[in-house]
Amino acid sequence: MAERRIISSVINNYQGDQRVQKQIRSLGKFGFKTEVIATNLRGNPKLDFDYPVQIIRLSNQDGMRMYLEFNRKLFGRLMKTVKKGDILLANDVDSLLPNYLVSKIKKVQIVFDSHEIFSELPSLTGRKFKKRIWKMLESSLVPKMKHFYTVSEGYADWFEKEYGNRPEIIMNVPEIQTENHNQLQIELPKTKENQKIMIYQGAVNISRGIDKMILAMELIENAQLWIIGNGPKKEEYQKLTSEKGLDSKVIFIGAVPPDQLKLITPKADLGFSLEEDLGISYRYALPNKIFDYMHAGVPVLGTDLPDIKRTIDNYKIGRTVSDHTPEHIAKMANEMLAEGKEIYSENLKKAALVFNWSNEEKKLEKIFSVFKTSDQA
Repeated sequence: MAERRIISSVINNYQGDQRVQKQIRSLGKFGFKTEVIATNLRGNPKLDFDYPVQIIRLSNQDGMRMYLEFNRKLFGRLMKTVKKGDILLANDVDSLLPNYLVSKIKKVQIVFDSHEIFSELPSLTGRKFKKRIWKMLESSLVPKMKHFYTVSEGYADWFEKEYGNRPEIIMNVPEIQTENHNQLQIELPKTKENQKIMIYQGAVNISRGIDKMILAMELIENAQLWIIGNGPKKEEYQKLTSEKGLDSKVIFIGAVPPDQLKLITPKADLGFSLEEDLGISYRYALPNKIFDYMHAGVPVLGTDLPDIKRTIDNYKIGRTVSDHTPEHIAKMANEMLAEGKEIYSENLKKAALVFNWSNEEKKLEKIFSVFKTSDQA
């Protein structure tokens, strides 16, 4: 059989999308041709990949207009790109409808990767009309997905209960890195002697506990908080930082490429993952930042949501908070900084051997192996 092509589409700026990049590298190893369709959301990505990456230019950068523009343009791009024998890989519900329609029109196979529960995102709280739209799409399309996977047990349980369709689980964990030959190209904040570094990496958005981390810095001495990432709440949180006179303690580094992030994260003494329970999508989340911290040898201060708490407690790689008050966060952070990261070192190494991409890659290969044996899988 001729080498088959997988076309993966995602609304994200592809430069920082580690999950999709890992999958594409693996699918290439499995013997597939690969191609990606992404966007210029919040910046133009650098396209230094050894496979084709098409960029959809979005004039709308947020809100429902952005999603409508993306879906319309993605449908048109797929209609021009897809050929007989191709396989479509839709990342999240916001790209699923165009992929599903084209799969029917072109009579090609479709795979769905749900990074989150889209209809239950905190950003939809109180927005009944928008929530209804995403719920309608989700409930119409997810039950139809024969080839379907997601990132956590909690998500898989929810999809099965809600739609009677249980996905496979491919966790968003890092590749094992033996040696990093890259050079640090990001100018990092200056620190005082013996000053501790705490890190948050990921989208700067609501429900991540970022505003509480910032306020907690008033009660944490001799430490800096580095916030790495961009997002719709960045300006608001920068303003909060300035209003509290914390500009020397809370540093917004912005988005950095994955190869640079791997050099920065190990410098931290503590990593935050303080997602709040403001919707089912966050309640059952298992953020990739936890695994990034783990592989970098950085202990985690996490939230007590089910999958996060289970991972931290079972592998003893940090602690979890019992509430999101700045006072409690500061107390827990101060205790962990006083302990030092060394006491968690062995547990972090052991956990990294369990939670790594080489293990998840085997499950991914099994999902896609069916397409090597039959055009009608």
